[in-house]
Amino acid sequence: MLAGWSALAALVIMLAGPDRDGGIAMGAFFDVGPIGGVVGLIAGIWLFTRIGFARNSAAPSVADTSSAAVRTETRLSFPFAVTVMLITAGLAWWAWYELIRSPYLSHGFMTLELEFRLPAGMTLPDNKDDVRIEVEEARGYAMASPAANWRAHDGDRPAIIGSASLTYKTRHRLVRLTLPGIPTQTWPIDLSSDPDPTPGYSPWYVASEASPTKIEMHFRLSADR
Repeated sequence: MLAGWSALAALVIMLAGPDRDGGIAMGAFFDVGPIGGVVGLIAGIWLFTRIGFARNSAAPSVADTSSAAVRTETRLSFPFAVTVMLITAGLAWWAWYELIRSPYLSHGFMTLELEFRLPAGMTLPDNKDDVRIEVEEARGYAMASPAANWRAHDGDRPAIIGSASLTYKTRHRLVRLTLPGIPTQTWPIDLSSDPDPTPGYSPWYVASEASPTKIEMHFRLSADR
């Protein structure tokens, strides 16, 4: 059941491709996965009744020659048991691997606080829905939410404030900012795979792409424990 559940959910996620808001992964696991669980349960019961038992026929002893019946000994099939154990070990390893990649085990919920500083004279969007902030971790994405008071200023330069929750232990982290009429800007995040909270904000960084719009970004990482 667990193998069918996990296999079908993983297949849907693989066919759907990268998921930027986590909706596909959640739907695959909780909505589509149970279908695979039912199929896997039925298949497992059928396989167990067909090949799960090994039967050995024993000839009657000399003392029992009066009985023509042949005794049949039934035991669990060794190849079937090994296969089940390997599947169980694989699922346990996969669950363990997913858990150790989560920074929640080390520091609790971790929040990446972001501030973007735009060039002087540049106008901020009127609606925060026009501000798209993404944090890429390994092969996953987290949508960063603009703060309630997302419009700010640093001297004569307008600024945008947002935050996102980190999900994985990985060294590959990118921040993307998309504003109306401006090409998407990208910044690599220089953090370890299992980062500690930072004491303050990092220095200001210019986007990695060559762009006439010199938007700068800095970040701070906080945790609830």
